[in-house]
Amino acid sequence: MAERSVLVTGGSGGIGRAIIRRCLEDGYQIINLDRVAPATLLNGETHYQADLTDAQATRDVLQRITRDHNVLRVINNAGFIRPGTLEDATLEDFDAVCALNLRAPMLVAQGLQPLMQAARFGRIINISSRAALGKELRTVYSATKAGLLGMTRTWALELAPFGVTVNAIGPGPIATELFLSGNPPESPKTKKILESIPVKRMGEPEDIAHAVASLLDDRAGFITGQVLYVCGGLTVGLGQVA
Repeated sequence: MAERSVLVTGGSGGIGRAIIRRCLEDGYQIINLDRVAPATLLNGETHYQADLTDAQATRDVLQRITRDHNVLRVINNAGFIRPGTLEDATLEDFDAVCALNLRAPMLVAQGLQPLMQAARFGRIINISSRAALGKELRTVYSATKAGLLGMTRTWALELAPFGVTVNAIGPGPIATELFLSGNPPESPKTKKILESIPVKRMGEPEDIAHAVASLLDDRAGFITGQVLYVCGGLTVGLGQVA
């Protein structure tokens, strides 16, 4: 069985926390790379602190991680949103969101690539978003999440000869604390979102964690370059058949 260490970026809360809990249940050892420490460090979890918007800090922490751990699985989960229309989007927004949502995943993949190639095995999972298909008030965010899909497909082709799979997951509306803080359950906005979801419920962080777990498995070696939308059917009809 391949090395059981998993690196999760942004693992101290929300979807990342659910991913870590699921991976621990599945018997993995976890490296949580996050700017802030989790409220409680779980058994089997090691936390490394770094600001992933800082390129040099990211490179430095990855050197420490790869020195201490033979990491062959990674989930690029860290990301954030700066909502705004095209008219309101600023270059500061663009640079900040790109630094975390696009540049950091590339640096993480570059840092772990030598270990994966040497082992002839690897799993890279990038957390994208259904916003990659287009969403109002998401000019910058949707651009980064669509860009992440392009990198996913490119890395899949480049790393396939080494036994490394690269896939993406596109969450729909997920009831994280951050989402619910801006979308209270009884608000008209939240109710409208709920009505638009074919399965008629919000997604839970555990829904994303389950999808991640399946792609991390040793037996998932024939799935690469794909995006799995975990959205309750919300994206059906939005993508091209190709």
